[in-house]
Amino acid sequence: MKALEVRNLSYRYPDGRAALRDVSLELEAGERLGLIGPNGAGKSTLLLHLNGLLPERLDSPSPIHVFGRPVEKAHLSGVRAQVGLLFQDPDDQLFCPTVGEDVAFGPRQLGLTGSALTARVAAALEQVGLAGFEERLPHRLSHGEKHRVCLAGLLACEARVLALDEPTSSLDPRGRRELKALLQRLPMAQIIATHDLELVVEICPRVLVLDQGALVAAGPTCDILNDEALMLAHGLERPHILQHHHPHPSSVRS
Repeated sequence: MKALEVRNLSYRYPDGRAALRDVSLELEAGERLGLIGPNGAGKSTLLLHLNGLLPERLDSPSPIHVFGRPVEKAHLSGVRAQVGLLFQDPDDQLFCPTVGEDVAFGPRQLGLTGSALTARVAAALEQVGLAGFEERLPHRLSHGEKHRVCLAGLLACEARVLALDEPTSSLDPRGRRELKALLQRLPMAQIIATHDLELVVEICPRVLVLDQGALVAAGPTCDILNDEALMLAHGLERPHILQHHHPHPSSVRS
């Protein structure tokens, strides 16, 4: 069963502008998929649809299915537990006084309490390399640490799909390396919207190109990103990493 299936998804902003035009995609369980395109292409808008944050009113039948379940009002709590959305700015996602409370927020909404909740939080923080951070204050963390706390919150809900919006933006080189290694270790399906094309080459075997709300190309990452005419036509550049060599398959698959 596919982790995600999107069939002919269209969406207009409240002012009437088309944000998504007939977009279809599939994501396999355990797959990492890159989503690239210029600013304003609709990448973030697409991610917000995957767990029902958009549209404001959920129509039936839905064009989106998560592990076979339609993203409709009747299934919304289950879908949101399964599809974890990582916002571009972690400060938009962190709102509790301590790291432990922030990571516990999602699973607590799902009914987890007591020692089971404590253990879930500890395990999620350990998974992202922040073991023992429960009492730390989110506003005192580095940008990279904040990103990892947000990821821990999604893992604590046992999300089976991660929708990541510009996960490496504002990270320094060490933070980027740590996040890349973490994403490679995580076993769940991931769809990664990003301008970091080298990250896509390094960890995503397959990529989609979105422009003006439409899906304009899809295929193996190195084939798509090596197509200089295609990249330039859609406001992108062939990444530096591909100008010297083709990565060995082991570097794009874990």
